[in-house]
Amino acid sequence: MRIKVLHETVYSYGLPARSALQLLRMTPRSFEGQFVRRWRVEIDTDARLDRDEDAYGNITHMVFIEGPVASVRVTVEGEVDTSDTGGVVRGTVERLPLMLYLRESPLTILTPPLRSLAERIGTTEKSGQLPALHRLLNEVNRSMMFMVGTTTVATTADEAFVAKRGVCQDFAHVFVTIARALDIPARYVSGYFLRTDRIDQDAGHAWAEAYVTDLGWVGFDPANGVSTTDRYVRIATGADYLEAAPIRGARIGGADETLAVAVNVAQGRGVVEG
Repeated sequence: MRIKVLHETVYSYGLPARSALQLLRMTPRSFEGQFVRRWRVEIDTDARLDRDEDAYGNITHMVFIEGPVASVRVTVEGEVDTSDTGGVVRGTVERLPLMLYLRESPLTILTPPLRSLAERIGTTEKSGQLPALHRLLNEVNRSMMFMVGTTTVATTADEAFVAKRGVCQDFAHVFVTIARALDIPARYVSGYFLRTDRIDQDAGHAWAEAYVTDLGWVGFDPANGVSTTDRYVRIATGADYLEAAPIRGARIGGADETLAVAVNVAQGRGVVEG
């Protein structure tokens, strides 16, 4: 499948900032099941854009902007060819030992309510990892309501789970937290999802990956209750949202910041062989 992505983010300041610094994780890599045909990242102001990679293998861009800065527009646009691998993720850049994906992170701390769910999910024997993860996928999807505006980027897995509502980021955090409690390495994934009902979206998408012995990393989308397919464009991974966020930044000076985001994810023309 060919997927076209257009993602625009605009920061505006009532009082211009003296300077701004932004870290972008908005560029996908090719791997088995995903081929990046073309991709561009543009800033609408005079800025220095330095490309690099982080410890997870994510492609990053550090943006340095000298002021005064009244507004900044970040535009990401490209085409990716995808194929359905049954959720199995192979051919990615892996630099970190699996044990690091068992550690807690600021947004995935195991609390008594989450521990209770982990106990209900059951076995963590090697032969039972995949069935346990599918039970977890279904349980998180069933027990939480997708509701925009009820959480923030700082909401923890526990807070979203107790409230029983949130967005894709929150569903992913809950899944990751409980998978780790089952002694299964797990990580947060950011990217894009090709919907069947519309191409315009409020933001990108988020899901989780868990490591299954003798199979490798497998993608799970608890917000939709499915394993990942060729409708997903994988961008970045991390322990939680804070390590895989599309944009994180800081500024010197400035006030009254507003943010506007527009995302279009559509099926492109062309036949993908595979």
